[in-house]
Amino acid sequence: MQYKANSPDDYVSQLPEERRPVISKIRKIILENIPKGFEEQMSYGMLGYVVPHSIYPDGYHCDTKLPLPFMNLASQKNFVALYHSGIYADPKLYDWFVGEYPKHCKRKLDMGKSCIRFKAMDDIPYDLIKELCTKMTVDDWVALYEKNIKKK
Repeated sequence: MQYKANSPDDYVSQLPEERRPVISKIRKIILENIPKGFEEQMSYGMLGYVVPHSIYPDGYHCDTKLPLPFMNLASQKNFVALYHSGIYADPKLYDWFVGEYPKHCKRKLDMGKSCIRFKAMDDIPYDLIKELCTKMTVDDWVALYEKNIKKK
């Protein structure tokens, strides 16, 4: 679902009552564990964790006015979505995550290229999300982005 939020706090305040604790907990985990250099902001109508222009002036190749996106967190109609660009771009990170997921959740992994969908609010792998947040630094992400994704 799209929210007309001007800030991350505004986004959380607009969520349905039952989603606020889940999104707030994941947000706190991200903020406490994502490596230094990433910044939280509103990005594509979701909570976004980006490489700011002050670190990576080139910005996002699709729209260079935007900072380089890395992670997003959103409350969708039927699930909570965690988008992690590193999982999409790094096969080793993807394999690690897919292998670890069953150790943390009872339900089957529901995942797209970079989107991890959590449909059951009582079965979210908070510890796995915490570990995932630590796996890639800003420098790692920029290097991987330039190697694999950015159009040369």
